Amino acid sequence: MKKIISMLLVIMISLSVLSGCSNQDKNESSNLLEMKWENVSKVANGQTVNIYMWGGDQSVNKYMDNWVKPLIKEELNINLNRVPINDPKDMLNKLITEKEVEKANGSIDIIWMNGENFKLAKENELLWGPFADKLPNYNQYVDKKADDIKYDFGEDTMGMEVPFGKSQFVFIYDSSIIKNPPKDINELTDWIKQNPGKFTYPSVPDFTGSAFIRQTYMNLFKKDYIEDKELSSMWDYMNDIKPYLWRKGETYPESSAKLDMLYSNSEILMSMSYNPLHAFNKIQNGEFKESTDVFVLNDGTLSNTHYLSIPFNAANKAGAMAVIDFLLSPKSQIYKLNPSNWGDGLAISYDKLSDEDKLKIDEIYKENKLEFLNEINKYKIPEMKAKYIDQIEKGWSENVSKK
Repeated sequence: MKKIISMLLVIMISLSVLSGCSNQDKNESSNLLEMKWENVSKVANGQTVNIYMWGGDQSVNKYMDNWVKPLIKEELNINLNRVPINDPKDMLNKLITEKEVEKANGSIDIIWMNGENFKLAKENELLWGPFADKLPNYNQYVDKKADDIKYDFGEDTMGMEVPFGKSQFVFIYDSSIIKNPPKDINELTDWIKQNPGKFTYPSVPDFTGSAFIRQTYMNLFKKDYIEDKELSSMWDYMNDIKPYLWRKGETYPESSAKLDMLYSNSEILMSMSYNPLHAFNKIQNGEFKESTDVFVLNDGTLSNTHYLSIPFNAANKAGAMAVIDFLLSPKSQIYKLNPSNWGDGLAISYDKLSDEDKLKIDEIYKENKLEFLNEINKYKIPEMKAKYIDQIEKGWSENVSKK
């Protein structure tokens, strides 16, 4: 009997300790949002921060591993660990599971995402915050009133994610073969049919493939919302061009990386990317021909902002805040802008920068002949609302891919 009582006491004490830890975690999280920034920095000192990111782009990986990571260690004494992922939904499913079992200290400190994944995370209360207004560089350099900062695929960010960069959808082509690239969706359709087997796009759920389908819908119907009758016409259109695609549309490359490989091997004459400078990087790396160029459609080209968030149960929230603030610094953003390093659009406002930093950006444009970015900027259209993306992707899988 004494043994049973002793065991019960141990269990009760253990539960009490666990409950205390849980309350302590909540209090620490709340305190961070009330602390002065210098105190947040002190808490962050010495922490190891795990940032979960899509790992399919070598330029992004090199930027994080070879430039950001050593500087974070040197300047902030934070150990940054980049964890590559294939599909952000796997990361969100992990967080959902951890929330269900009430795991207080998770393994993810920062997540790189946007659009549909942010909406899912927000609806399932997987994010911590709002923390954006605590970051000095966010307050000093970001245009917080801009719609493409406040809204992520139409979803109010509510300070629970911070912009990391901006992107615009472009087509990639070989200018030595294609002298006059298509100017609108009708000309693209004609080109596909006149050049059978030389065009394709990645299958969903690949982000670039999904973007191509969304942009095609918006180009055809001039709407950023879904109507069933037009969605039916959309699948008719996609099935109409299907026999003229690479391998007659019987299979699709499963990723944008595979699409690039087909292009570099001259199996197809066009690729596509949500980064206008992606092709520039590939040329520099010797993967694409020097004659490679980009074009956009006059009907409009998708644009979006990608973000960084902190999970509800991040074990190192202070360190995560410090890392994200560093990634928003002019030094980090300008280095990232250079196509030799990544070529990602600025998340900070050019108008809020010092004259010295503006000059650095101007020099990057001049040296790399990036004036075309100002030209294609005229054709930007905002992304479709996140709530429609699943409908588009499921519809394509059921009505195009499986037929």
